[in-house]
Amino acid sequence: MDIGGGEAAAVRLARGNLLRDVVDGDDPDAWIALDAGVRQGSWGALWELTVDGPDVAELVRGGRPLTEEQLALALCHRDGRIRGAALARAAGFPELLPLVVVRCSDWVPQVREEARRLLAETLDARTVAGLMPLILRVGRRDRGDFVTGLARALLRAAPDEALAPLYAHPRRTVQRFAYRLAVEEGLLSAVELARAAARDADTVVQSLCADAALAAMTGDDAWDDVLEPLLGARGPRARSAGVTALRRAGRAERAAGFLPDRSGMVRACARYVVRQLGGDPRAWYRERCADPADPSLPPGAVLGLAECGERADAVTLWPLLGHPAAGVRARAVAGLRVLDTVDVARLWPLLDDPSPSVVREVTAALLPSAERLPADRLLARLGAGRPPAVRTAALRLLDAYGGVPGLRAAVALLDDPDVRLAERAERSVRGWRPTVTVPGGDPEVTALLTRAADHLGEAALRPLLWEAGARG
Repeated sequence: MDIGGGEAAAVRLARGNLLRDVVDGDDPDAWIALDAGVRQGSWGALWELTVDGPDVAELVRGGRPLTEEQLALALCHRDGRIRGAALARAAGFPELLPLVVVRCSDWVPQVREEARRLLAETLDARTVAGLMPLILRVGRRDRGDFVTGLARALLRAAPDEALAPLYAHPRRTVQRFAYRLAVEEGLLSAVELARAAARDADTVVQSLCADAALAAMTGDDAWDDVLEPLLGARGPRARSAGVTALRRAGRAERAAGFLPDRSGMVRACARYVVRQLGGDPRAWYRERCADPADPSLPPGAVLGLAECGERADAVTLWPLLGHPAAGVRARAVAGLRVLDTVDVARLWPLLDDPSPSVVREVTAALLPSAERLPADRLLARLGAGRPPAVRTAALRLLDAYGGVPGLRAAVALLDDPDVRLAERAERSVRGWRPTVTVPGGDPEVTALLTRAADHLGEAALRPLLWEAGARG
């Protein structure tokens, strides 16, 4: 919540700017910030800009007409009596309804009850949809359960289509609320829920709708109509739910097709179903990965072998480091790491692989053994002519190597044109500490740290120089 922004908004309102020009009505945090900003600011100065005369309470309670902007400020006043009096005059201003929602969690009981009464009289299913982001935001506060309860009751009583705009709402909290309500009330069929799980990008919605769709199935009713969307979904939560349900649907034989899935979650579910049929996923993976030149080998099969295999299965993975597909090579490296069979000498050449994904996996595999790598050859890979992935890998490994080579590498890249690499180098310098291999007062270390002064600043540089034993 940006209280500073809310205070600035309050000043703009007091100076005559229209409410719709000052507050983004669709942003719940803007209303919360305005509420806090008015109280943080100098209310006397704000009010003097807004009305003539000092008697604020009398103006709010009396019959003198107030503008929408004046009432907005009064609804956020630090004095509960003024907030309550402003509520009594807010009924004719629909644009102020968001601030009425905010007041429903007010710490003053009388203000809170008046706001709740006014909201219950004013709110309907149509306006609920527009206010849902703010309602859910206020609902997380102390005493905020009233607004979410009221919204839920209104939407339950409304026609089913009232929830439709909320299913596609840009805010995930609203989507989740709508689908939870739909599941509770049985507003969507199993097929509709399955399609929603397959379509939605939010993992919470995927799980909620997939589980509800499968729970709604009885007997042999329309399994294909429910399973097919789930099994073909892009999201792994929906796919894994569909794979797990294959056995219950009497279609367990299809699970083998998901053993090489790109998602580890889906692969694990497929292995479970295959085992329930008496199958051996490990044998399946071994057979599938036996040909290191097979162009149709799915990368997921390679990692799947490591997930359920043993160290002895590394003999199948090593030849795959030369596979033509980068995805297979990368998963082979990841699989060797899973099986704890990393061989530094054999993996080292893959730091120059043309695929960034392979380079990243090799880096992750080599990091625990960074001190065994040749520092001079890593430093050579920092050159500007090298691919970005190779340069980043070399810096990460030299950072793990530590000592003078690690500092030398990081300082050399502080002004690199690759901004992300330069930022990583600065973090490396800031986190650098002398190791037992660095003699105290090493002149190269002092020179390197001094070169980094413009980036670190004196406050960060001094402790580093002191730890390094620098003289003077």
